[in-house]
Amino acid sequence: MLPWLLLLVLLGAIVKPALADIYRYVDEDGVIHFSNVPTHYRFRLYISETKLDYRAYFDRYDRIITRAARKHGVDNTLVKAVIRAESDFDRNAVSKKGAQGLMQLMPETAKDLAVKDSFDPHENINAGVRYLKRQLNNFENNVPLALAAYNAGENAVRRYGRIPPYKETRTFVDRVLRYWDEFSLNKQSKP
Repeated sequence: MLPWLLLLVLLGAIVKPALADIYRYVDEDGVIHFSNVPTHYRFRLYISETKLDYRAYFDRYDRIITRAARKHGVDNTLVKAVIRAESDFDRNAVSKKGAQGLMQLMPETAKDLAVKDSFDPHENINAGVRYLKRQLNNFENNVPLALAAYNAGENAVRRYGRIPPYKETRTFVDRVLRYWDEFSLNKQSKP
């Protein structure tokens, strides 16, 4: 009995909690809805995502991310964290509000940034990093406020003078900061 108990304790110390989950529900018309944020009681956990799930996609866009981040003076691990939180590195992601691509550009934002194809990784990442840099400049490099503006809009952050009290925005900021810490630690541990 004691060896099994010791094994369970060791496994509990090794296994990490899920970082992001996917929820789904089927509405009255039979339409299936997916979200990384359960917006109401009908959403049920569909996929529990683990820490290692993103790694296959992480390197796929590394060169584009690094170039765009360097060009615009943004930490590349912050860009990766935004992409992870926004689309989980899915270039074809579309939110329920219409945001598109890796960095989830809203159509109007994409238009303002002269993006022709929001699903093209080069265009999406370059425009998304430019937009993120704009928010960092607008909020004097205050990363949480810049992230809130990236998600909820600059006007919402200015109106409240802080991160707006929107659950989606607060969750987004928390997730990006958590991923940024994780990616920064991984970057430091590489030889």
